[in-house]
Amino acid sequence: MSMILVAASVLLQGVPSVPVDSAVITAARVAAPPQIDGVVDSVEWHGAARVGAFLQYAPRRGEPASQPTTVLVAYDASHLYVAFLVDDAEPPTAQLTRRDADLFSDDAVAIVLDSHHDRRSGYYFLTNPLGTQSDGRIADDGRTIDGSWDAPWRSAARYTNVGWAAEIAIPLASISYRPGIGQTWGVNFGRSRRRTLEQSFWAGPLDAPYRASQAGRLVGLELEPQPKRYQAIGYGLSTLQQDARSEWDAGLDLRYAITPQMAFSGTINPDFATIEADREQINLTRFELSLPEKRPFFLEGSELFRQRIRTFYTRRIADIRGGAKLFGKQGPWTIAMIYADAESTATVPEARFGVVRLQRDVAGRSNVALMLANRGAAGENSGSLGTDATLFFTPTLSMTAQAIQSYGSFSTGTHAFFVRPSYDSPTAHFHVRYTELGERFADNADVIGFIRDDDRREFDSALDKTLWLRAGLLERFVYHSNYNIFWSLATDTLRSWEIVQSVDFQLRNRWSVALTRVEDFQRFEADFRNRRTEVDLGYNTREFQSAGVGYAWGHNFGSDFRLLSARASAKPTAQLSLEYELERLVLDPDPERESTWIHVGRVNQFFTKDLFLRLFVQTNASIDRREVQAVFVYRYRPPFGTLQLAFQRGSAAFGARSAQGNTLFLKATTVF
Repeated sequence: MSMILVAASVLLQGVPSVPVDSAVITAARVAAPPQIDGVVDSVEWHGAARVGAFLQYAPRRGEPASQPTTVLVAYDASHLYVAFLVDDAEPPTAQLTRRDADLFSDDAVAIVLDSHHDRRSGYYFLTNPLGTQSDGRIADDGRTIDGSWDAPWRSAARYTNVGWAAEIAIPLASISYRPGIGQTWGVNFGRSRRRTLEQSFWAGPLDAPYRASQAGRLVGLELEPQPKRYQAIGYGLSTLQQDARSEWDAGLDLRYAITPQMAFSGTINPDFATIEADREQINLTRFELSLPEKRPFFLEGSELFRQRIRTFYTRRIADIRGGAKLFGKQGPWTIAMIYADAESTATVPEARFGVVRLQRDVAGRSNVALMLANRGAAGENSGSLGTDATLFFTPTLSMTAQAIQSYGSFSTGTHAFFVRPSYDSPTAHFHVRYTELGERFADNADVIGFIRDDDRREFDSALDKTLWLRAGLLERFVYHSNYNIFWSLATDTLRSWEIVQSVDFQLRNRWSVALTRVEDFQRFEADFRNRRTEVDLGYNTREFQSAGVGYAWGHNFGSDFRLLSARASAKPTAQLSLEYELERLVLDPDPERESTWIHVGRVNQFFTKDLFLRLFVQTNASIDRREVQAVFVYRYRPPFGTLQLAFQRGSAAFGARSAQGNTLFLKATTVF
C-alpha cells in the first residue's frame, strides 16, 4: 500500500508546480449588491473589476474568441457577484430549461472557482440566455467533473441589442473557502457559442475546459466566516397507492458548517420516491452495468470516490434509515467520511456502511490518498483498504495509480493494483495501463464496491485524436482506438482480448457520421469469438433539436444479433421539450428470450425555470416493463425548497418486471 506513496515522492521530487498565470483580477468589494435581473446597470456595477479578451479552447486553441465577452466581478460579505456582457453578431442559441442540463449545448457562460487556490479542485456555475442553471464540483485539476452537486445561487439573463447579458450571485455560504484578509482564489470565465462549436475562456489557453491549474487569480479578498452555519431540509410525504393503504412519511437532512472549509451532513429517513427511475439499457456483456447515483445524500463529494478500481459504489446501499457525512479541506488535506445504516431487502441483509478517504495535495496539482471502504453485516466486515495517486509531471503528462487489499470471507488472491501513465492535450489522448486483480478480490470488495470482474492480469492502451478543419464540408474528425488483453492470474490462461476502432465525422452542414468496429475474444463456459460493426447517422441543429439512427450487427456469445437504435429531441415551443429513444435487439438463436424493444420518452414543460412538469415513460418488452412517472414541481426556494405532486405506475428496480400499481405522491420540502 505504501508503494504508490513512495513512488509519488520519488517521481515528484524536483518537479516544479505549474507557474502562476498572469491573468489577475483585484477583488472589488461593493457596499450595495447589484440587483440580479439580467440588466447590467453601470450604476449598480460601479467599481466592479472588469476583464475580457477571451481565448479559444476550441476549435482554434489559443486564438482570440470570434466574438467579444466582458466580465464584471464584485463581492461583499455574503456573495460573489459576476456579470457577463456577451456580444454576438448572430441571434444567440438558448433552448435548455432543465437545471443541470449540458448548457454548453446552448450559448452559455461559465464561472470556475478554485476557492482554496489549490490549483486542482473547485466549483463551476453556468447559465444560458434563459437563466437556466448548472453547477458542480471539480477534482483532479479538471479530470473529474461531478455535475450532481447543487447549491442555492441566483442568475438572470436578458437579450440585448448586441447579444445578451447575464448576472449571477453566488452565496459564500454555498462553497468552502478559507476566511481572512488578502485571500486569493483561482478563477476563470468561459463562454460557449453553439453555432460554431466554439468554447472560449478568459485565462488560457487551456489544456482542458475545467483545468484549475491554468485559471487566473482573484486577489485581495477579505472574507469573513458566514453567520449562518447550518441548513436543515425537512420533508413530508403522503402516498396513495392503488389497492393499498395510504401512508405518511417524513425525514430530515441537516448540513452544519464546522468551519468555512469543513461541513457535517446528516440524514434521517431520506426519501427517494420522486427520483426518476433508472433508464433500461441493452447489455451485450456478461457483466453487471454501473448505474448513476441520483440520491441527494450521496452526491456532495462523490467526485472523490471515482477511482478506476471502484471500491465504493453507492448503489450497493439500498434503503437507508439514517446516515452521516463529514467532508472538507484543511490546508493540503481533504477528508471525506460517510456512514450509512441500511435496512434489509429481499436480497441484501441489514448492514452498516462506512467509508473514509484522506487525500493529500503534493507537488503542484498532484495528490495521493488513503481510502477505507467497509460493510458490516451478519457479524462480518468486508471491504477494502487502498491507496491511490494522481500525479501530474507536465501540463500534458500524468499518471494515475492505485493499490488495494480487500478483506472479508477470503484471505488469498485479494489484492489489486493498476498503473496508468497518459498524455492529454486539447485534441489528443494516449495511455497505457497495467492492472492486476486477484481471483478473490471481488468476493470481498464488491459488497461495497463495483468490481465487474477479477482474476485478471491486464494490459490496455488507447489513442484518441481530434482534428478541426478550417474550411470545406468536414468540420471535425475524431479517431478512437482501444486495445485490451487479459489473462487469468490463477491459471495464466488467456481470458479475453478486444480491439475497438471508431471514426466520427462532424460536417459543417450539421450532419454527423460515426463508424465503429469491435473484435473480441471471451472465455467463459466456452470460447466465444465476438464481433460488432456499428453505423450511426445524426443531424443536430446545434440547438436542442436533433435526430439520429444507429444500426449494429455482428456475433455475440454464440448468437447473431442486430441492434437498431433511434433518438430524437424537439422543442415545439420555448417551454416544451420532447425526447424519445428506441432500441430494438434481435438475437438468433435466443434461448433466454432476450430479444426486446426498449422505448424511453421524456417530456418537460417549463412554465418558469422553477415551475415545471416532467413526464418519463419507458418500456422493456423482454421483462414486461411498462413504467410511467409524472412529476409537477414548484421550487418556491430553489433548489431545495419544493412542492411536488407525482404520479407513478409500473416502477421497479433496474431490469425488473413492472409491479407497482397507480400511485400518487404529494411531497413538501422546506429549508430552514
